[in-house]
Amino acid sequence: MNKIGFFPLLLFLQAVTCLRHFHNGRPKDGFLGVPNVRFDGDLPKDQWITQKLDHFNDADLRTWEQRYFVNDTFYKPGGPVFLMIGGEGPANPIWMVTGTWIDMASKMGALCFMVEHRYYGESHPTPNLSVDNLQYLSSEQALADLAYFRGNITQEMKISASKWVSFGGSYSGSLSAWMRLKYPHLIDAAVATSAPVQAQLDFKEYLDVVKDSLSTSKQQGKCVDAIGSATSQLKDALKNATKWKEVEKSLSLCKPLDLSHKLDQANLLEALAGNFMNVVQYNKDNRAFEGAVGTNITIDTLCDIMTDESIGTAVLRYAKVNELILKTYQEKCLDYSYTEMISELKQTSWSSSAGIGGRQWLYQTCTEFGFYQTSDSKSQPFGDGFSLDFSLQQCIDIYGSKFNEMNIQRGIVHTNINYGGYGVQASKVVYPNGSIDPWHFLGLTKNSTNEQPAVFINGTAHCADMYPASSSDPPALVEAREKIHSYLVVWLS
Repeated sequence: MNKIGFFPLLLFLQAVTCLRHFHNGRPKDGFLGVPNVRFDGDLPKDQWITQKLDHFNDADLRTWEQRYFVNDTFYKPGGPVFLMIGGEGPANPIWMVTGTWIDMASKMGALCFMVEHRYYGESHPTPNLSVDNLQYLSSEQALADLAYFRGNITQEMKISASKWVSFGGSYSGSLSAWMRLKYPHLIDAAVATSAPVQAQLDFKEYLDVVKDSLSTSKQQGKCVDAIGSATSQLKDALKNATKWKEVEKSLSLCKPLDLSHKLDQANLLEALAGNFMNVVQYNKDNRAFEGAVGTNITIDTLCDIMTDESIGTAVLRYAKVNELILKTYQEKCLDYSYTEMISELKQTSWSSSAGIGGRQWLYQTCTEFGFYQTSDSKSQPFGDGFSLDFSLQQCIDIYGSKFNEMNIQRGIVHTNINYGGYGVQASKVVYPNGSIDPWHFLGLTKNSTNEQPAVFINGTAHCADMYPASSSDPPALVEAREKIHSYLVVWLS
């Protein structure tokens, strides 16, 4: 692959894409954001390892180059090896010099590696992202990559006496737990942060947790009630062309909405709800990673707007939130076009806007996980405008008719049988989760055994324990990091 000029092109494509900055619970660059820290030194350089394209077919001899990073600054001979598992976005070397795992590495004399996930970042196993080529994108292939990396690098660096700990957050948190489950002879302990270990087709509980998290704001239930009122007003307006024209003026849409296009309506309603979903998922303690104007947006920020009657009706306050989010991400308007979104996600070039990770991650949801954050729950305030059918239609429209509900469900059943779902049985794995984070519903939040402890962190959001410590961290987060460290000390002794 010619890497010269690749990232400037991606930045340009991000500027012109109509793909939302938050889609299916995933920000554009992946679930685990980049720490917003200043580092004046040299970051670790790209390194490459040759991997098999298909680890489960010995007759297939095709190979590709996978990217990884090394930090041996803290390593003491005989010390542990820490493996940060890449997820559904580019692996950023800033993680090699900061974060909780680096703090622990400095205390424990660990050698640190980070391995980028196949099909993300610069780790391109195939010439393009066609459906035929995407068949080699799976959690099982990714785990096999890590197993081969572990065996190869152990021999190359002569570190066979060292014990290995895997780390990951969100999807890669699940991979961390599953790595210990599937390869216990290679990985001695694991940290699985915000890990959705249970695959589920209709993740309707996501919005239930969003509702509960919004209720923790200073405005409490008033915020949720205001969102419910705004949703009702939107629903009424969508049935009446005259009313809709008045509402539409406030929403900063890229073009007028055709009320006969139901998929456009669903996409719009999901995008507007997504403004709240994104902020809740990354509330407070790690919002700064996004590096955009307005990163101090929190649950309180949104709820203050939603309960400020001086702005006008509830739907106008809902529009004010949308305006704030557009400004934060430097977007001129809200592009709700379903057709254009599908058109972008069907692009198969690595240099396309979809190639940043959106096409790949959606493929994994359509084959392995589901995870569709729908409006099917009756107890949440965002209405019923984006049901499971809306998510399933995207799989068919992007990848083809065989990616239907029956086949997606088969893949989900396989995933839970393969790894155990909520019943995963892997010793020496710690599962940190935040109470604000909607993904905790699919994770382990209560101890199943003494060697599978759950660390449930009250008041924190997605992957909060992984980010660099701050003086403003709540006591529960400080305590959680200490617990994680203490488990590793005991398990590695």
